[in-house]
Amino acid sequence: MLPGIGVFGTGPVVKVLVPILRENGFKIEAIWSRTSQDAQEIAKTLNIPFSTNKIDDVLLKKDVDLIFVLCSPNLHAQISVKALGIGKHVVCDKPAGLNQADALKMVRAGQYYPTLISLINHSFRFLPAFVHLKKKIDENYLETPVTLIDVRIQTGSLFTDIDTFNWKCDDTMGGGTLNLIGSHIIDLITFLMGQRAIRVHGVVRTFTKNTENIKGIRQITAPDFCAFQMELQNGILVTATINSHAMGSTFQQEVMICSSTGHLVVRGGDLFGRKDKNTEEVIYLDVEDLKCPVSNSVLPKTFIKGLCKMAGALREAFLPVNDQVGWRKEPVSSAANFDDGLYVQAVLSAIRQSSQTRQWIKVNVITEQPDKNELLSAVVRRTAISMS
Repeated sequence: MLPGIGVFGTGPVVKVLVPILRENGFKIEAIWSRTSQDAQEIAKTLNIPFSTNKIDDVLLKKDVDLIFVLCSPNLHAQISVKALGIGKHVVCDKPAGLNQADALKMVRAGQYYPTLISLINHSFRFLPAFVHLKKKIDENYLETPVTLIDVRIQTGSLFTDIDTFNWKCDDTMGGGTLNLIGSHIIDLITFLMGQRAIRVHGVVRTFTKNTENIKGIRQITAPDFCAFQMELQNGILVTATINSHAMGSTFQQEVMICSSTGHLVVRGGDLFGRKDKNTEEVIYLDVEDLKCPVSNSVLPKTFIKGLCKMAGALREAFLPVNDQVGWRKEPVSSAANFDDGLYVQAVLSAIRQSSQTRQWIKVNVITEQPDKNELLSAVVRRTAISMS
């Protein structure tokens, strides 16, 4: 039985995901936004019967059993933990919360309620090209150990001409290329290789601080460029460059897996491979049309297709079970969970620290909540440095 869905947020992902979920048979029962007016407008646009600006109004609705947390990251932990506590399944957008402290709260809640779904929206895991890439790696297509992974993403500006200042403009609130795109890459490497980073080196920069509508006292602090290296547990080196300075609404991605005898590479949604002196062969071509009623979206096609596949996996997890809150684990076994979200936050934090210190930084995944006094002291120190 498919659960009723409550949605938190009104951004581009919501406008894409709601039609996708409906196409898969889900009913969207309620939507939340920060203001009543925004909630009413998006509910009218997406034909959702209930709207509110109060979190509990959605969480306590009896016909809502699955929560999608797609709002600003500062609310991720609060909503996710509360939803799990009252028996609701949760799918949370990336990255998980604002920092490791938020993500750890979510991990603890997920561990305390293991019978409930608690997933992170890292939809690249469901993109067919990456599913086939992982299969080829597991089948030892390259024949020799992987030595290097090179990731390059070029995209247009993260802000449209009509955007005004919001949380995506602020690095500390979860905005920017590192948080919004880099988090996907960090998680994707774990999915493909089954390995985590032990240390990182990164450069994070904000080149565009104003736009036509974002100017004056408030400036953009969210990075529009980042480049980082990760050394994995088995010695594999990962290099990633994310550049949002391409003109127009273009989105180009290339993920190359290299060994001493060949390479596998995903370009867009297609997978190619080459071994020894042979020519590059086509392994998978993305010729499948999007079967989801989505048009004129600012999201790249690869993100949308990943969301379509993830929604299909959720359908397969819930549909065969008669109980409204019951589900099967196998269809969503490859999805990112809250523990993956905590690890991604640890890597993001280390990359930011590396960019500030210009040194390699060890990735440290916390297991206990940090001391609040230490956090306050760190904020004061950062403020003092930025003012000097």
